[in-house]
Amino acid sequence: MNATTEAPAPTGSRTAVRVPDGFIMPDFGPRPGGAAAPATGEGVVGSVPTYAGPRKIAFICSKGNLDMAYPALIMGNAALSESCEVHIFFTFWGLDILNTKLNHKLRYTMTGNTAMHMPELGRLRPGAEHLSLPQQLGSLPGMTTYATRTMKKMMEAEDIPEIPEFLDMIAAAGAHLYACKLTFDMYKMLEADLHPACEGVISAADFIVISEGAQVIFV
Repeated sequence: MNATTEAPAPTGSRTAVRVPDGFIMPDFGPRPGGAAAPATGEGVVGSVPTYAGPRKIAFICSKGNLDMAYPALIMGNAALSESCEVHIFFTFWGLDILNTKLNHKLRYTMTGNTAMHMPELGRLRPGAEHLSLPQQLGSLPGMTTYATRTMKKMMEAEDIPEIPEFLDMIAAAGAHLYACKLTFDMYKMLEADLHPACEGVISAADFIVISEGAQVIFV
């Protein structure tokens, strides 16, 4: 077991921070529009110490399923609300999220998804809402349609917009969206098929330059 030391809690915090010996906290610099972050890179939310993360975040979307389209959009929207600079690169199957001919009909399949469960089952038997559904059900006719419809209802209940509207929303909030040139050429796509907020069809090398200094999140 690694030895740990107790570091002083940030000003205003009642909780000490325990960190491994030799651990060096990166300093991400001041947060735009706010006070400079402490030299340790730490901040405080209420009485709980937290890290002042980077102010530039780049997401790489590589999956085109409905359940994989939302994570980057939700996290990107949250980052925008914290005044972060947000860049999103859509590549391979993730380019379907930007494709206006496809992004309104992305699907969710339970095949290969062992985390698939249904909250409604808890009404029949307490605890059943936490059980994973049998994988064999995913191969039955109509199950992908059913799973997709169920997920959309759950998202709607949480006031989460569908993909086209979500793209409109984060673009209006200042997110920068890009399509991968390699995938664009592979799919034989037309620029007219891309969401209007897409700022360009760029190469992976271009995105590496754009994301310099950013925290990169691969979805």
